[in-house]
Order: sequence, then structure tokens, then C-alpha cells
Amino acid sequence: MLEDLAIIEGEYLRDLLHQPQALENTLASLDTSKPLQDIAGRLNKGKFQRVVLTGMGSSFHALHPLNLELISHGFTAVMVETSELVHYKNRFFDPKTLIIAVSQSGQSAEMVRLAQTNHKRCTVIAVTNTPDSPLAKHANAAVLTQAGNEFSVSCKTYVTALMALQWLGALLCERDLRRARRELKHACPAAAAYLADWKDYVRTLAEVLKNSRHLFLVGRGASLATVGTGALIVKESDHFHAEGMSSAAFRHGPFEMLGSETFVLVFAGDARTRDLNQRLLRDIHEQEGRAELVDKDASLPCCRIAEHGPSVRQILEILPVEMITLALALQAGREPGRFELASKVTTTE
Repeated sequence: MLEDLAIIEGEYLRDLLHQPQALENTLASLDTSKPLQDIAGRLNKGKFQRVVLTGMGSSFHALHPLNLELISHGFTAVMVETSELVHYKNRFFDPKTLIIAVSQSGQSAEMVRLAQTNHKRCTVIAVTNTPDSPLAKHANAAVLTQAGNEFSVSCKTYVTALMALQWLGALLCERDLRRARRELKHACPAAAAYLADWKDYVRTLAEVLKNSRHLFLVGRGASLATVGTGALIVKESDHFHAEGMSSAAFRHGPFEMLGSETFVLVFAGDARTRDLNQRLLRDIHEQEGRAELVDKDASLPCCRIAEHGPSVRQILEILPVEMITLALALQAGREPGRFELASKVTTTE
């Protein structure tokens, strides 16, 4: 069965393989509109007391790197799921709040509720793949991705949102935009080079993941975007339970689940906490647990991602997880990414 890849060669795989082109199209379209420049100027003059970053699903997880960048730059930033923001944290809706809202469709139930609840009180920057959506129309400024149509599970929309948020972070934190563009340009060929070997990676992972019942994805810092989104897309693509959490949180309980049926994918991340993540990998192996590291020097080629700096690493990290979704589908003999109960756009709260 592992030699016959036909079962997984559907529309979801097509979207995965089109990610490099989507990244290239998005990078080419990124620009600094006057509304965006005006909002960045107001932010850096202290006109906003806080920046609220919001979204649902992978759009929410994609905000982790920007959240860290804004905090490092000295801004007060907080991540809040849109469903919680509109129902439980509506005191944030005031003129001193800048909202950055991410939604590939811009028309999910939560984003429609956001527009209704805000009622133009807060300044809103939308990051979306749909320029004529309710979110984009409500926003004061928009950063548009160019992912094109997507079959089901977020892949093109996720990586292009990460790219757009990197660009937005450079603008809001007054970094050199030309340098930011040069850095992000590496993401397109690096993703293409990785995906060129997808067949080998899927076959390898199908063997590595044999007899697994529990999948944990763990990391720190900006890699929280990957582990959160990764666990989500495994569940969506394969009906296989997965959890994404910080490497530290994994030690606080789930470490007890190590055994022959548990597989842990550890993301090395950046230099600040790489040693801690590598130590976790060693500790798992010492307990005869099953784990692999995603890093530029990973032992498995399917877990090895090119080193082009933090902004590109955050985009490339999701690729090994996408290969896992294909491998699990191959094991199960089912087409990955075809929804049976859910829909591409969630329109019910």
C-alpha cells in the first residue's frame, strides 16, 4: 500500500504543491498603502494603548510570531481568539485599541460578529485572502494574501498569512521593508525545494509513524504557530487526534504518555531556546520514547528545513507536518483533506 500514492493525490495535495507559487504571488503584491502607513505612524506615536491580535483556527495560531515581535518592540500586544474577544473581552473595543484581524475568508461567523461588535470604535487592520469580504470592508486597512482558491484544509492561506504578517510586523515596527522583502524572498524557492521530494518524505513518515495513536507537536516562541496549526490540520486532514503545545507544557503531564504508541515532533526553533528543545528530545529518547526534531540539521531529511533566518523558518516549519498529514492518510487508505462534517468557511458560532 505504501508504494501506491494514488489515494493521496487529490486536491489537497495540489494545494500543498502550489504553496511556493502562492508565496511568490503574495510577496509580489505586498505594498505599503497610505492607510497602513498612517496606522503605523499613529501606533509609533503612542496613539494606541494596545494591539489586539485576533483570528480563529490557523489564522489565530499564525499570529504568534507577530505577537512576539510587537512585544519585543515595546508595544502592548495580546492574542485573543475572536470568539472570546466579541463575547467576553469587549472592553477592548475602544479608540485606544488597534485590532489586527486575520481570516482567510473574512466572512466566518466570528469575523462578521467582530464587525458588528466593533461598530468602527477600534481601528482595524485586516489580513485576508478575500478582498471583498465583510472583514475587509469593515477594516480601516487591509493586507491581502494571494493564495488563490483552496480546497479545504488551510495550507496556502496559512503560509501566505505568515508572510503577510511578517511584512506587517516590519511596517509596524519600522524595520527596513526592503530588507524584509529580501529575507522573505527566500521562502518561495526553499518551500519548492522541500516539496520536490514529497513522495520520499511521505513514504518515510508512513514507516516512522507506524502504530502511532498519539501525536504531539511541541515547540517554543514563534514555533507555537506551527504546533497549533499543525495539530489542527492533522485532525482536519486525517481524523487523527493530535495536540500542539509548548515544549515546556509537554513536560507538565503529557510526558507521562511516552511509549510505543506516542510520537512527538519537536521543533528546534530559534537559538534562544533551541538547547531546551534539544534537551527535551534527548529526554524522550532516554525514556525510549519516539520523537524526531525539525531543524536545519535534523537526522531525517523529511524533518530538515533550510536555514534562511526566523521569518522564513516560521513559514517552512509547517511543511514537515503537511507531509505527516499525507503519510497518515496513506496509512489509513483515505484521501486527506476531504471534509465530511466541517466546511471550508465556518458560518455558525
